[in-house]
Formats: sequence, structure tokens, C-alpha cells
Amino acid sequence: MSAATGTKAIDVRTFKFDGTLHRQWSARIQRREGSLIVLEGEFDSAIEHDLLGTISCGTISTEYYWLDRWYNIFRFSSPDGCLLSYYCNINQPPVFDGKILRYVDLDIDLLVSTDLTFRVLDLEDFEVNAVLYQYPRELREHVDSAVNELIGLIEHRAFPFNE
Repeated sequence: MSAATGTKAIDVRTFKFDGTLHRQWSARIQRREGSLIVLEGEFDSAIEHDLLGTISCGTISTEYYWLDRWYNIFRFSSPDGCLLSYYCNINQPPVFDGKILRYVDLDIDLLVSTDLTFRVLDLEDFEVNAVLYQYPRELREHVDSAVNELIGLIEHRAFPFNE
């Protein structure tokens, strides 16, 4: 994915709990409001995703990160702005140094359709990694709270599910 036109380009890097780099891409900062950082990127080639299918070249990814929340939200849209889906990641709160936004992915995801129906995904992966990496009880509690908070945002059509 490449950074879309906008303000400042940064790198986004996701890690697994053991510190292993999982994914990285470039995006542009669209705005910052308190703990919220909104980024935008554009897929510069088609990508095959296990759950989303083919993400076409030109797909726009608007990414919502809160520096104090245990999730982020991706809004995928076509080049003309039509909503394709939302994809939510459960993760440790990100860290941003002005150039690189980093976060630890905690496996559980929510896939949200255009009609705002959703599926919680990868619960099995979370349970396997909870044992493998010995996730502390407090981390598991944050994950449960984050899933419940996201479901509440979706069901109440709250930001950013109301855009």
C-alpha cells in the first residue's frame, strides 16, 4: 500500500506479541484530534486477503488510531469514495513518534459490512497465542473490553461507523 495524497507520510508497523514484525505500509496523516490519528493510504497493487478477498488496486484505506484505545478501525472504500467494508483490529494502544506508528496486533478482528452487520474473527488464533505468548490476565481483560466497545460503536452507528 502506498501513501495517498495528503499531508505528511508516515510508516505503520504492526507486530506480534513477541516483537516479530507482522506487517508494514505507508500512509499519510489526514488529521489529529486529541488521541485520534486518522491516516489514509491507497493500495498500489491488488492484494489477496484471507477474509476480505481481493483488495483492488486503488482501494482507499482510511485508518483510525487512538493512542489510548485497544483497537483501530480501517474504512475501505473504492477510488470514488463508496464504502466497501470496515475492518477492525484488536491491538495494544499504538505508539507514534511522529514518523512511525507502531502497535501490537492481538489477533481478534471484526469485519463490518456496508449494512453494518459484523463478524468477530480469529478468536481461535487469539486463544492459541494467549497460551503461546502467555498473555497476562489484564491484557485479556483489555481485549474483551475492546471487542465489546467496538460492537457498541457499530450497533449505535457511532463514529466512525456513521461517516
